[in-house]
Amino acid sequence: MRTAFTKRVVAVLLAAPVSLAASAASALASAGGVGTGGVSSSGPPAPAQRHAPRRAALATWFGPGFYGQRTACGQTLTPTLLGVAHRTLPCGTLVNVTFRGRHLTLPVIDRGPYGDNGAEWDLTTQAARALGMQDTARIAARVVGSARNSPTLGVPAPVPVLASTGGTSAG
Repeated sequence: MRTAFTKRVVAVLLAAPVSLAASAASALASAGGVGTGGVSSSGPPAPAQRHAPRRAALATWFGPGFYGQRTACGQTLTPTLLGVAHRTLPCGTLVNVTFRGRHLTLPVIDRGPYGDNGAEWDLTTQAARALGMQDTARIAARVVGSARNSPTLGVPAPVPVLASTGGTSAG
């Protein structure tokens, strides 16, 4: 059975403080974003997913030692990539993650974690920062939908750079 999904975008304002980044990402989660690098899908989650309970699970985060490498789903890992790794969920699965009152909807972009500490989730550095995670921690996670996997899945939308003219007109 196919179900239509609504569009969702996960974005983090890189210039904003980390405490504001999680709020901004959560607030922008309902905006459109096909081709902007945000997470997009096409309708509400299937009924089974909509009522799936949140589960507390151990999560780690990964990043600096892996920057520049390809994820299992085809993205290039960068410091700004937003996503989560899971051993069995398909690439593009959207997961609502909550940590200490902060919420993000993240796409599955990689496989893992592979440590021996029992962690079920592995967040990218930027996802961990936006949630305020600094170490291995318990998170609440729930599958909420899916997005088409692409090399730009989880890449935040570009932030426009405004030219500073120092009070003079450019010209």
